[in-house]
Amino acid sequence: MQQETGSSMNERIKKVMAKSLGVVEGSITDTITQEEIHEWDSINHIKMIVAFEREFDITTPDEQVANMISFRLIESVIQQCYGKSA
Repeated sequence: MQQETGSSMNERIKKVMAKSLGVVEGSITDTITQEEIHEWDSINHIKMIVAFEREFDITTPDEQVANMISFRLIESVIQQCYGKSA
């Protein structure tokens, strides 16, 4: 697996978030949280987690899923999981 730059990973995360939540990609910022996006409900949250797992070829630990409620927290979990799958 090739090493990925932080900015490249960030862009991939933002694209997955936007597509999963049905929002404009530009609305996904580095500081966005679940509270700021009306479309980020429990169903779309699960869809987004599954999309991240497919995009990054990772498995998200069950105990982390409920904690992935902001871009920064999502980024942190994906980086941890992505490193383990490399």
